[in-house]
Amino acid sequence: MKKTKQTRLESGGWKVGDSAEFLGLNKEEAAFVEMKVALARSLRERRQGLGWTQSQLAEAMGSSQPRVAKMESADSAVSIDLLMKALLTAGATCRDLATVIGASGVRSAA
Repeated sequence: MKKTKQTRLESGGWKVGDSAEFLGLNKEEAAFVEMKVALARSLRERRQGLGWTQSQLAEAMGSSQPRVAKMESADSAVSIDLLMKALLTAGATCRDLATVIGASGVRSAA
């Protein structure tokens, strides 16, 4: 956000912050959310890169299309291990997963 816009909003009584502040997340919770979103984004990109539909990925992993849609949107009902399983099913390697997590912007909570 441009500094001028932020100043204008704050002078109007608005509070400007990030999603972690808005949701009241601590560093560990924010890191978890960022990892999950990065994995979900990577899953969508990998699936599309393969030319697969959500249904095709679901069939390959023994799941359903609505479940894949939830995975790709980082739905709270989807676990990180399910996202990883889907990525592995779509041909990702353990190194690929590490790269996605490493690039997610997650910082050490320490």
